[in-house]
Amino acid sequence: MAGLKTIVGGELRGYTETMQEARDIATQRMTDNAAKLGAEVIIGVCYASSAIVQRAAEVIAYGAAIRYLD
Repeated sequence: MAGLKTIVGGELRGYTETMQEARDIATQRMTDNAAKLGAEVIIGVCYASSAIVQRAAEVIAYGAAIRYLD
């Protein structure tokens, strides 16, 4: 069915939900790593995704971790 949707158009809801979950996980990992570095905020957050093998993709989140100095 997904193959047909790519031809005629339409949202692949299962894929959309999976990618949203992957973005959430990437965001959580990014914020956890920033906290370990002592950062208070992250700016300039970007997301990238790419297919690594058939039926599998990766999502990365990156940004600048900022720590305020007194």
